[in-house]
Amino acid sequence: MSRLDELIKKAEQDLKGVFAEFERVEETGTDRVLDAFSCHRVAAMHFSPSTGYGYDDVGRDTLEKICADIFKAEEAICRPMLASGTHTLALGLFGLLLPGDELLLASGAPYDTLHGVIGTKKEPGSLMEMGVTSRAVDLTREGALDVQGVVSAMNDKTKVVFIQRSRGYALRPSLFPSDMKELISAVKQKKPDVFLFVDNCYGAFVTEDEPTYYGADVVAGSLIKNLGGGLAPTGGYLAGSARAIARIENRLTAPGIGREVGSFEASYRPFYQGLFMAPHTVCQAKKTAALSARVAELLGMKAYPASDEARSDIIQALVLGTPEKVIAYCGGIQSASPVDSFAAPEPWAMPGYQDPVIMAAGAFVQGASIELSCDAPMREPFAVYQQGALTYSSGKRAVKSAFERLLEAKNA
Repeated sequence: MSRLDELIKKAEQDLKGVFAEFERVEETGTDRVLDAFSCHRVAAMHFSPSTGYGYDDVGRDTLEKICADIFKAEEAICRPMLASGTHTLALGLFGLLLPGDELLLASGAPYDTLHGVIGTKKEPGSLMEMGVTSRAVDLTREGALDVQGVVSAMNDKTKVVFIQRSRGYALRPSLFPSDMKELISAVKQKKPDVFLFVDNCYGAFVTEDEPTYYGADVVAGSLIKNLGGGLAPTGGYLAGSARAIARIENRLTAPGIGREVGSFEASYRPFYQGLFMAPHTVCQAKKTAALSARVAELLGMKAYPASDEARSDIIQALVLGTPEKVIAYCGGIQSASPVDSFAAPEPWAMPGYQDPVIMAAGAFVQGASIELSCDAPMREPFAVYQQGALTYSSGKRAVKSAFERLLEAKNA
């Protein structure tokens, strides 16, 4: 048995209690899904495709009702036509904000790809070009929401208060839905008509609760992340209050049409089946993340979150320190992937990112973070951000491969 095999075995022993808690949360999530499926009497007819305008598309409409129920929301949009998480978030923001309004970012600077949507560089078609201003309130030193700071920053123009749940490309803690409760209450007390919008990418089914449980007006994310369970081939979701979704649906298609149209000629089965699988797949991703964190800790490296720390998203950050180590680790993940295992990921100037980015993602669905991917912006402190794994066994193999490459690079 190699030294790395011994470290992985030790890590798994250390994580028995952590894994048991992940499995408990999986069971509660599965109950949420099955209760919704039963309530809406899901049957084979719901998997049938539609064409043209898609009027009375029972598969589409039922999927959205199930999505709303899972989030304890009044309404939901859950559509294949949404191309990515960024597209989904942009749809929500453009639906809620008008010229002269202000977007208040309550968790500091957002994920890289949202900068173009906001218009920090005066991008054509951005919120800024439309006349929407934005400001950010940083998290506290402890990485918590600054409730008083956000409330104090609100003014007559503030229309949307935006929270990013996951850490993104940062080493700050991810935010738990319960962490948002106080802020949501305080914001609504000061200005009831403000929309509280949560970027829920990487967060669905990680915990037993969701931001909408505490009064968030909108949660949004990609279906090729958590909620699609590794089976959805594309799409995004927004769930929340009827007031918020009514505005957003008019940007989804057109005012006066909203959610009444929108066909999908392929089967809806992967979306239903992916949603059914989502709690289990997220559990596999969490186990893989915790394993990589524990192995890193045993090697004296910094892991965020720590292996035994509570998690609010599926992202595992590991500080590696040099560009060479980042490339080595990502190469190890890629080499153990079921698709494109022969490829060698390299940093490149990806659209929407401020720095060159390296991405390892040997996935059946291109860009599906939930399948197992690892990416990093090539900037200090040279940390990798790993997420996903359809099965723990495949995730474990990838983690071993990544650390093998890393140790080789360290000894070179």
